[in-house]
Amino acid sequence: MNSSDIECAQRLAEAARDAIRPLYRGAWSHERKDDHSFVTEADRAAEAAMRAIIEREFPADGIIGEEYGNRNPGAGRQWVLDPIDGTTSFIAGRPIFGTLIALMEDGWPVLGVIDQPILGERWIGAAGQATMFNGTPVHGSPCRELGDAVLATTSPHLFSGEQVEPFMKLAGAVAHRKIIWGGDCYNYGLVASGHVDVVCEAGLKLHDFAALVPVVEGAGCIMCDWNGDPLNADSTGEVLAIGDPARLEDVLEAMHA
Repeated sequence: MNSSDIECAQRLAEAARDAIRPLYRGAWSHERKDDHSFVTEADRAAEAAMRAIIEREFPADGIIGEEYGNRNPGAGRQWVLDPIDGTTSFIAGRPIFGTLIALMEDGWPVLGVIDQPILGERWIGAAGQATMFNGTPVHGSPCRELGDAVLATTSPHLFSGEQVEPFMKLAGAVAHRKIIWGGDCYNYGLVASGHVDVVCEAGLKLHDFAALVPVVEGAGCIMCDWNGDPLNADSTGEVLAIGDPARLEDVLEAMHA
């Protein structure tokens, strides 16, 4: 990864914005996919715009896209694209969805972008560099104890079977009036900016979390799985983001006690 990769990621985010913004709270088509999630005209237009740039400028790189699948799957460098993470929020006209752009090298996320096209908010994280929010460095906030933490998750429906109990134990360990429901990728940007302390989710796919890792970690926070292990292309999709690294053991203990 180098400065040209970061510059390209910026242009990918701009291309996605240009495709999404004219359709926001407008008239567009949508349908259900095989997994029962929704996909809209905006999802497809944004991913197509980003893929065209990558294919033109980095023809040897791979692409893993939510809507149009994989290209060059054996490449050591893979761009991971989620054009609209939080399609339900987009459909509802809530500006808390985001475009996710990641660059992975040998299966590890090294560059990530969370872009909210309606509010004009963008987090960029890159390995070895501080996370930037609209050009300004950001950092997670200290949290003295887990009982003071703000906990966020997109939906309780993300958790099933044996995942339910660990999440409910964690929810019971934080201040109950500080649990936020909804938010998708936007919650992770809020961790990086010091507004949310913990995000706990399950059932995520690679395009859902790859871009989040450099953003969260570049802000001095922790992104890991439910065992505390780093996230990569082989991770199962059980994800934690913790703003204050000092609370990692507390979170794991609460979930697995």
